[in-house]
Amino acid sequence: QLQLVESGGGSVQAGGSLRLSCAASGYMYSSYCMGWFRQAPGTEREGVAAISTGSLKTYYADSVKARFSISRDDAKNTLYLQLNSLKPEDTATYYCAAGTWSICGGRWYDKRQYNSWGQGTQVTVSS
Repeated sequence: QLQLVESGGGSVQAGGSLRLSCAASGYMYSSYCMGWFRQAPGTEREGVAAISTGSLKTYYADSVKARFSISRDDAKNTLYLQLNSLKPEDTATYYCAAGTWSICGGRWYDKRQYNSWGQGTQVTVSS
């Protein structure tokens, strides 16, 4: 398993941008499917985006497609999520997660598929 630490959250106005980072430590980070999830109070944790090994493929929830961009730097063991054109409904705690490579291309959006999680970083978007 990996140890994951998110950073980069904050408070922005609608239409603004943020860049989240997730620093990973552990063995063979590059071999994991990596994902971002978010959870607003009183709601289920939902998949936002995922990226395959080697950055070959990316996956997005329909609600964030064309606004968010996931990337990874395997040399730095770091995962990123660029959030653009933010909306109040994007307000949530954002979590990064790691799982076996085969998750990507399958049920990447299913939180039960991932076995390593960060502690989360809060994103608040005001109107």
